[in-house]
Formats: sequence, C-alpha cells, structure tokens
Amino acid sequence: QVQLVESGGGLVQAGVSLRLSCAASGGTLSSYGMGWFRQAPGKEREFVAAVRSGGSTRYLDSLNGRFTISRDNAKNTVYLQMNSLKPEDTAVYYCAAGRILGVAISSTLIDYWGQGTQVTVSS
Repeated sequence: QVQLVESGGGLVQAGVSLRLSCAASGGTLSSYGMGWFRQAPGKEREFVAAVRSGGSTRYLDSLNGRFTISRDNAKNTVYLQMNSLKPEDTAVYYCAAGRILGVAISSTLIDYWGQGTQVTVSS
C-alpha cells in the first residue's frame, strides 16, 4: 500500500520561504504524476502544482511563479519550494499522486493522498 508522508510545514511570517517534502513508501511512483493541493479553512481543496513523470510541470496560475515543484525519483520524493509566502497561502498542503496528475488536475483523479501538513503565514 502506497503511503505519502509530507513534512516541512510550519508557522512563518509573510515574505519568507518554505520547502515542503513528500516521501512515498510502499511502492514506486516514478510513472505517476506527483503534486500538491491545498485546502484553506472553509474552502475547497485546490490544485497547487504538479510534476509529471517526464518532468513537465503545471501550476496554479495565481501563484505567479512563487512556487516551484520538483521530484527525485531515486528517492521517491517530491518537493514544493514556496517563496515570498503570503497570508493567503495559509492552508493544509496535501501531497498527491495520480496516474494522470499533471495532465488533469482534478482532485477526483488522485490515486493517493498524504495526510497533509499545515502552512500558516502571518502578516
């Protein structure tokens, strides 16, 4: 059974950077799209970023280049580098794996979810 475990969240001030990590175990996900979703209180879970098995990436348009996703297939790990954080980035961030994630970005197409890590950005 594949498990995804996120780390790297926390409480930070606006303007700083954080890097989230997601380590997969129980199987290899090198052929899967890997990505991140987030859910703020009272809002629906939304797509943030994805990286396909071949390395192509896709992002939420409103991020305007502040976040960068990457993956290390040898380590079965995906990363999300978040720069210039804003209070509106506050959310629980979920790691996700899906066979067509990156081609499609709907949360309904995700095969595996992590448990989530809280990111809180204070103003």
